[in-house]
Parts: sequence; C-alpha cells; structure tokens
Amino acid sequence: MKGFVVITGGTKGIGKALVHRFAKAGYAVITCARNEKDLINLKATIEDNYKSEMYFKVADLSLKSEVQSFSEYVSELTDNVTVLINNTGVFIPGSITDEEEGNLELMMNTNLFSAYYLTRSLIPNMIKNKKGHIFSMSSIAGITAYASGGSYSITKYAMQGFTKCLREELKDKGIKVTAVLPGATLTASWEGVDLPEERFMKSEDVAEAVWSAFQMSDRTVVEEIVLRPQLGDI
Repeated sequence: MKGFVVITGGTKGIGKALVHRFAKAGYAVITCARNEKDLINLKATIEDNYKSEMYFKVADLSLKSEVQSFSEYVSELTDNVTVLINNTGVFIPGSITDEEEGNLELMMNTNLFSAYYLTRSLIPNMIKNKKGHIFSMSSIAGITAYASGGSYSITKYAMQGFTKCLREELKDKGIKVTAVLPGATLTASWEGVDLPEERFMKSEDVAEAVWSAFQMSDRTVVEEIVLRPQLGDI
C-alpha cells in the first residue's frame, strides 16, 4: 500500500472515478456517501479488481456533525493522509431571484462547509508530516457566472476563495493545494437533459487530470485545473 487517500462522495460520478484511479495505483482509499449499499458495492468492486483496500463510512456531509464523525473515522485509521479530495457536492439549478428557499444553505453546507471542516481536521497531521496534497473539486461555475447557476455558482465561487487561501497558507509547509474546475461532466447531475453523451466530458478524464497533477515533483504544484467539453460549455 502506497498511502491513504481520502475522497468524499466516492460512490458516483467524478468521486467514483477518483476512487478507481487511486486504488488502481495502489493507494488505500477512505470514502463516504449517504447510501450504504452503494458503498458496500463499491468496496467489493475495488477490492476485487485492485490490490488496494477501501474503507468507508456512511455520512451526510451537509451536516457538520457527520463531517466531524467522518473526520474522526479517518483519524482512527491513519494519521498520515497522502491526499485529500473534497469532492462531495450537490447541484440544484435555479436563479437567485426565484430558486426555492433553503437552496443556498443546503449547497453551502454540502459544497463548502463540508470541505472547510474536513480540511481543518486533517491539516494538523499533514503539517506535522510536512507533506500532503489537497484537491478542491470546484466547477466552471466558480469562475463563470450564468443565469441558472444561482446558489450553486455562489458556493463554487466561495470554494475558489477557500482553495486560494489554503494555497497561500500551506505553500511553505510542504502541502500542495489544487483547485479542479470541470465543465459539464456526464454524472447524475445531468440526468434527464436531452443532449448526447458525446457533449459531456467523462468522469474518468477528470480523475486522470487529478492524478496527473498529483504526479508532479515536490518542486511543482498545479494550482488550477480547468476542464471543458471539447465543444465548450453547455
């Protein structure tokens, strides 16, 4: 085993592709999701196909108490996390002027606060070990405003600020920080959209970009990864 990688929201879409990519490379993966059956099935698939172990905890990271519970679970397994990928997120389309009440709070809790609290809990050991790589899974919506982005776009702009601050705080401590900003990727968020699969990026391509950034020497960090479908934004 090469080390431990923490990936939140690992059972679907980009998170699932990331779990596969790091497990394939020999890393033990620690992940979480709300659905226990999905986690059990993913663990079986990972351990059947790769010489890697997968650990999981059922958790709803929109709740601070469950973020704390998951971070405690990680700490019980290891004090030496090699990579943290804050991937958990929820996308509810809508405009600020007419979206449902509570959308902002739900997406802030899920998309931003979960990453904030989990990162804060794991950073002390990374600093002590003088190594680690933190990836924030943001979105094109964090750098490009659009009419139906609403609260989702607000949370992703905030995620960019969080990640930039982390980069400045940790650059002299041996810890790398990378923002990942994918455009339209074929995940559950786009279910029901009347567009061909070819119009979207593959989750595996996003995971491969993360893996490539992780492979840089200690002297180099990729600060941002921006990915878009070949034909542009949707």
